[in-house]
Amino acid sequence: MDLFDRISADIKSAMLAKDRVRLETLRGVKKEFLEAKTAKGADGTLTDDAAVKILVKMLKQRRESAEIYSSQNRADLAGDELAQVAVIEEYLPKQLSDEELAEELRKIISQVGATSAKEMGKVMGVASKALAGRADGRAISAKVKELLA
Repeated sequence: MDLFDRISADIKSAMLAKDRVRLETLRGVKKEFLEAKTAKGADGTLTDDAAVKILVKMLKQRRESAEIYSSQNRADLAGDELAQVAVIEEYLPKQLSDEELAEELRKIISQVGATSAKEMGKVMGVASKALAGRADGRAISAKVKELLA
């Protein structure tokens, strides 16, 4: 079962369970998936890789919104966003730990042949594609800087 079908099935489950937050979040995800499938130039299908990219983008948006709400002392709205983050994270691949991320990046650095911070762009290009959905872009960037320093 691909990610699109899984989301659709889980929407039905959330309806039956009367889980409002889960239902709203999954409907939002399905809406984004449908827009991607029917976008101009799209072929009407949605690969799991494309779906993961959409989920990562949505996750980032929710986290940023939660930060903004928290800074404005709106804990209620921040809590809603964080609840949606938790639902979206269930559909993403397992996130890499710090040690796993460092190990993967060491492999990529040796593969690319980077030796200094000047070559960070080469490493980031490969790492971003290889670790998409499994690690946050900021975490990857910070760890690459650390390893190349």
